[in-house]
Amino acid sequence: MKFQIMTGILFTLLARRKVKAAYLAKKYDVSVRSIYRYIEEMTVAGIPIDVVRGAQGGIFISDAFTLPKGLLTKEEYQKTLECLLAMNEQLRDETLSDVIEKLGRREKAEERRAELGGNILVDRGTWGDERRFSDLLSVMSHATEDREQLYIEYVDRGGECTHRTILPHLIVLKQNIWYVYAYCKLREEFRLFKLGRIRSVIRTGESFERFPFKREDIPLSFWQTEREIDAKFKVLPECLPFAEEWLGVSNVYERDGEYFAEAILPDDGALIGKILSAGAGLKAISPESLVLRVKEEIKKLSAAY
Repeated sequence: MKFQIMTGILFTLLARRKVKAAYLAKKYDVSVRSIYRYIEEMTVAGIPIDVVRGAQGGIFISDAFTLPKGLLTKEEYQKTLECLLAMNEQLRDETLSDVIEKLGRREKAEERRAELGGNILVDRGTWGDERRFSDLLSVMSHATEDREQLYIEYVDRGGECTHRTILPHLIVLKQNIWYVYAYCKLREEFRLFKLGRIRSVIRTGESFERFPFKREDIPLSFWQTEREIDAKFKVLPECLPFAEEWLGVSNVYERDGEYFAEAILPDDGALIGKILSAGAGLKAISPESLVLRVKEEIKKLSAAY
């Protein structure tokens, strides 16, 4: 019975995106306390559900969440739709009708995704969950274009989780990391949010007027780096593709049968990790300060293993 109720809660949230705990308790004839317990179990299972207390609050599910790809085969989708249609003939339930419509749209969307069109393909996903990240990026892109306010749950690098309403102005891709440049109502200023740190996003349906801004206003250190380093590397043949793609082919050259690379790089927290990701095929040779930092990091890694 519990899992039937949890399944029902999931489909209700997919249809409505926001409900009150009292509504769910009445619908499934259980206590509000039980509803919150079920929600907690669903959250632990990885479903991005957010609970906001208060008169204007409720139980939300991220607009970027959809049923996992491959959950049902094409035949299973069809049978599920047929069963839901038969049930709705008897119940005439608004939420059930919404679920039927969403499942129908999902099936068509899967068919469209199987086709490749246009002349540019961008793999928008992350290594962890390509589908969910792609859906999140889609919500952000549409909200930016439609000037729609979003309610997000954001986890910063320190692990602190905050809820805030943002006005998305620009989607940014830099060094394979996706950001949204948005005005944050909580902080009352523009902020740059990493999409990978947005746990859930809710479309509010409220529009906003765009604020004027310039590229220089966006706080990406890659564009106007406070600290830069003129680095030189020795490159082994097996690491040439890595060096050419990271530093650019124009910065890689051959001398006396050996390969070298030189580039001015942003001296940020990611630089040492990027160098080490190439393994033994890329060796920093100057400046000396950079060489020492790489050696120190290698010592820490060695001690850890």
